[in-house]
Amino acid sequence: MSGRRRVRRVGQLLREELSRLIRREVKDPRVGLVTITDVDVTPDLEHATVYVRTVEIGRSMEDLLEGLRSAAGYLRHALGKELHLRRIPELAFEEDRSLDRARRIETLLDQALESDERDGDGP
Repeated sequence: MSGRRRVRRVGQLLREELSRLIRREVKDPRVGLVTITDVDVTPDLEHATVYVRTVEIGRSMEDLLEGLRSAAGYLRHALGKELHLRRIPELAFEEDRSLDRARRIETLLDQALESDERDGDGP
């Protein structure tokens, strides 16, 4: 298996198993409902950045991230039991801001189109 393909596969395995573990095993009330959108694993498989979003309105992302960071050791240990990997990466949790960036780009494009239409440069 090529190196890049292996890293992607490990990332996918981690995403699937972490989703299950967080949903069923993590009891920290700060965590709540979490969606893991991506897992970025370094080529040496030493570190994994886990990108998360919450679907709960009003939930503090900082509290959620603190809860996940607090559970990282437990999650890593549980992953070691479930996955047949030589090493389980250190886990770092980050907010997934890709939707926010996409919305911002869409807003900027809409504003540019409106400006073009006002200036008579529209399609």
